[in-house]
Amino acid sequence: MIVQLTGTLIEVLPTHAILDVAGVGYELGISAHTAAALPAVGEAGVTLLTRMVVREDAMELYGFANRQERSLFDRLVAISGVGPKLALSVLSTFTPATLATVVATQDANRAATVPGVGKKKAQRLLVELQDVFAKDAELRSLVGLESATTNNQPAVPSALRDVKTEASEALLSMGFTPQEAELALDGCDSATSSVEAALAYALKRLGRGV
Repeated sequence: MIVQLTGTLIEVLPTHAILDVAGVGYELGISAHTAAALPAVGEAGVTLLTRMVVREDAMELYGFANRQERSLFDRLVAISGVGPKLALSVLSTFTPATLATVVATQDANRAATVPGVGKKKAQRLLVELQDVFAKDAELRSLVGLESATTNNQPAVPSALRDVKTEASEALLSMGFTPQEAELALDGCDSATSSVEAALAYALKRLGRGV
């Protein structure tokens, strides 16, 4: 099993990255938060933690910026009806700390903001994840960290500030200038509720719709 790859980053988008490892290009599905954490294209020595998912018709690799995100991916895909794409959608919408808070408070309305997750599915996911968090001390320790860096900034809703910040960092890592990122994200408050959607919105405005 491949659990980690280190190489040169040759492409990064909100949904995938390509690492050149000793001349072999590996495409990895990633969350928007991992995309935002990656350095500029061309950077060498980039490491991603990985998970391989084997299906009847394909072998797919998924990459993660940190252990917590990979752990949550493992827990999510173990839930009936949740595949890798939906798991990444959840991880693109919420950071591990935010997801921990959503699970702890059983906030179905917030969970339902994940693309592809309705209110009923959100409620079921939260019930199953609550049991997972109860048995995992590391995941439980994430609860409450969501607000640690958002104090004393009342002018901007914390969720929106997080979305714009993460999306802007992802655009910068793709080679866009700060000015381009700022202009592309202008107005996204009425167009998005997740980092993944904000990036799609910005890339459309920049002429790189994906």
